[in-house]
Amino acid sequence: MSKLKQENKHLKKELLKKRGFDEIVGQSVIMQDMYELINKVADKDVNVLIQGESGTGKELVAKALHFNSKRCLGSLIKVNCAALPPNLLESELFGHEKGAFTGADKRRLGKFELANHGTLFLDEIGEMDVDLQAKVLRIIQQQEFERVGGEKTISVDVRIVCATNVDIKQAVAENRFREDLYYRLNVVEINTPPLRRHPEDIPLLCNRFLEEFRIKYQLEEKRLAPDAMAYLMECPWPGNVREMKHVLERAVILSEGKYIRRDDMVVEELHKPKTQLKNQLGSDLLTTSKEHLESTYILGVLKACRWNRTEAANRIGISRRTLYNKIVKFNLSMEDQESME
Repeated sequence: MSKLKQENKHLKKELLKKRGFDEIVGQSVIMQDMYELINKVADKDVNVLIQGESGTGKELVAKALHFNSKRCLGSLIKVNCAALPPNLLESELFGHEKGAFTGADKRRLGKFELANHGTLFLDEIGEMDVDLQAKVLRIIQQQEFERVGGEKTISVDVRIVCATNVDIKQAVAENRFREDLYYRLNVVEINTPPLRRHPEDIPLLCNRFLEEFRIKYQLEEKRLAPDAMAYLMECPWPGNVREMKHVLERAVILSEGKYIRRDDMVVEELHKPKTQLKNQLGSDLLTTSKEHLESTYILGVLKACRWNRTEAANRIGISRRTLYNKIVKFNLSMEDQESME
C-alpha cells in the first residue's frame, strides 16, 4: 500500500508537470530561452517577477512555475491586484474576521492562507496600493500576518509569483512602488516577449487556436489560406497573442467554407501592417509620437465600446484602473471623439 501511494504521488506530480508547459506555444529561440529559465527556477523555492506586455502569457508562465515546482501538489491561487480597491484587496489577501467591517457576517480566509504550502500568483502587482505593499512585505519577510479585524497571528509557507505590465523600476523611482518590496519579489525576473519579437511562432499558435475553436464551437476543420497567414505574420499585434487569438476566433466564426481568408480578418486600424497603414493613412502617421498613436487608439476603442470603460479595458487587454489612468494622462473626452469625426 505504501509503495502504491508513493507511485501514485509520483505519477500525479509528472502529470502536473506536463500541465505546466502544455499551454505555452512557441519554438523560436526567444521562447526556448524563456523555457530554459523557467526550468532553472521552477524547482527553486524563490519568488519570481514576470514582466511583459499585456497578452504575452504571464499567467501561463506562473502556471508552469507552479506545476514544475516542489509545491505542485499544493494550490495555485491567483489574485488580480488591479481588480479591487485597496480595502477590498486587503481582505481578499489576508481574510477577515466576523464583524471586522460592515457586511463581514462571517470569517473569511484570505488568499495567503488558501495558498499555504502552494503558490500565490499576484497579477498586476504594479497596481497595488503603497500602504498595502508594506503588509505584503511583512508576510514575505516573516511568513505571518493577521486577518483584517483579527488579533491572532497566522503563519504561512507561500511562494509568491508576481506579474506586471508596468515598468516597476520606473514606479520605484516615482515612489509608487516600494524599493524593498521590489527586491524581495524580484529574486528572479522572467520577461515574456511580445509577439512582434517572435512572429515565426504565429503558425504554431494559429494551429493550436484553430483546433481549440473547432472543439469549442463543434465546427468542421478550418485552415488559414496563404493570404490570411501572410497577413497575420505582418501585423504588429500590440495586444500580442491575446489580440491575435481574438481576431482568429472571430474569423473562425464568421468565415464560410473550409478556408479562412484575408477578407475574414477584422483588425483594428492601428494594428494593421505598416505597409497597409502607410497606404491608407499616409506616411506622416508612421512618424507620429508613440503617445499620440496610443491615445488615438484608446479613443477609438472607447468610441467603439460607447465609452463603456470595463468593455474597452477588456478589449485593449489592460485593467480598468490602467485605462482610467490613460484617459486622465491623455485628457481624453467625448469632445475629442466628436472633433475627430
